[in-house]
Amino acid sequence: MITLTGNTLTLKEIRHVLFDLEYVQASKESLARVKESRKAVDEIVATNKVVYGITTGFGKMSDVWIEPNQVEDLQLNLIRSHACGVGDPFPEVVSRAMLLLRVNALLKGFSGVRVEVIDILIECINKRIHPVIPQQGSLGASGDLAPLSHLALVLLGEGEVIYKGKRMPSKEPLKREGVDPIVLSAKEGLALINGTQAMTAMGVVGYLEAEQLAYQSEAIAAMTFEGLKGIIDAFDESIHLARGYPEQVDVAERFRMYVKGSKLTTEQGEVRVQDAYSLRCIPQVHGATWQTLNYVKEKLEIEINAATDNPLIFDSGEKVISGGNFHGQPIAFAMDFMKIAVAELANISERRIERMVNPQLSGLPPFLSANPGVESGAMILQYSAASLVSENKTLAHPASVDSIPSSANQEDHVSMGTIGSRHAYQIIQNTRRVLAIEWFCAMQAIEFNGIENMAPRTQKVHKKGREVAESITTDRVFSYDIERLTTELKDSDWKRLLIHQ
Repeated sequence: MITLTGNTLTLKEIRHVLFDLEYVQASKESLARVKESRKAVDEIVATNKVVYGITTGFGKMSDVWIEPNQVEDLQLNLIRSHACGVGDPFPEVVSRAMLLLRVNALLKGFSGVRVEVIDILIECINKRIHPVIPQQGSLGASGDLAPLSHLALVLLGEGEVIYKGKRMPSKEPLKREGVDPIVLSAKEGLALINGTQAMTAMGVVGYLEAEQLAYQSEAIAAMTFEGLKGIIDAFDESIHLARGYPEQVDVAERFRMYVKGSKLTTEQGEVRVQDAYSLRCIPQVHGATWQTLNYVKEKLEIEINAATDNPLIFDSGEKVISGGNFHGQPIAFAMDFMKIAVAELANISERRIERMVNPQLSGLPPFLSANPGVESGAMILQYSAASLVSENKTLAHPASVDSIPSSANQEDHVSMGTIGSRHAYQIIQNTRRVLAIEWFCAMQAIEFNGIENMAPRTQKVHKKGREVAESITTDRVFSYDIERLTTELKDSDWKRLLIHQ
């Protein structure tokens, strides 16, 4: 059971909730804060104070007074009118993450919702009732309005959900699980949708996958290194300490551990004096990716515990302030940085693939073919990798540098952070496939030099790969092999194979 406080949620805990389906509960202290802030909202309505989003309209209509008997209609209309997302839905795990992050933000006690709102969000998490949320339609400022409105619809007994693997209207699973839909009261609709939880949820899921992929890329690169009889001198600790980047030093150390005991690595001058950059500069390039991922992790850890709606209630209602914490610029930048960093893992991986399949560079049979000439072997695998790398380059164009004014120019600068997070996730999927291709080629390259000569650690990675993709003995439809290896990279347990600092 994970206890939510609004302030202490970690990426490790999120991983347990998302992938281990851990249950959650709210802490007593956080519920006390929620109740206190709700009293302030009730007081505002009772005394007819002018406060944005509680007794006024929204956006450009913030100067429109709302009568007390229209407060509930205001919130309901807000959710229905803003639920205009389009396109394919977010992955179910991202929808679950949005529920978790939204309730954690509300538990900070700055939003003025009732405990009933907290309860139904937690029930949806614990009973695995996950809203269907279209991916497109958010500008990433004023919050992720469209995506979070689709989430909020489910709390009202409207919209659609994924429940036990099936897509259906929300009423049926809510009824089956004994969950009563809520009727929104003052400010609650605004509090539910004015936040960065769509881009952050997508970013968290992407980051968790990217982190594993970065570790896996090192193990796969080590196999390629053996297949090409790479020069180990370039990984000497002295070189990397001389530059001083901790991440570079760490990658080099892990790499030395992967190839320790290998009879396939060489020393400078033994076969050649220097390796190409895609081998020699693995610590520098992969290390720089780790620098960026560490930056992304830092921003996500702040945002998952942030109050991002508007207005915010402080000092038991003495201060109710309209601000801009819903603006997604910090996460937009982080997502754009993650796109570039992960794309580079694919970029350098594809160059290593080329070195393995090109007989002029590898000293191996052309295209790793068992029967060169009659059979093409891995020739087109490199084409596929090159295509994915090229696609990544277009997706890596920064979303955060774009802005289109909205709400009659009231909201005249936006982050496009949700687009950035979605594109980052696409890049991660593409990069995983490139690494699956490298893994496949590396296994084949090593087999020409003798599996028995591999390092003990890389032998285990080779064995795992061969459990799902056989050696190239003749041409076949390699697409199936790549998809199986891709699935193995995403879903399989790699804890015993990877070296973590």
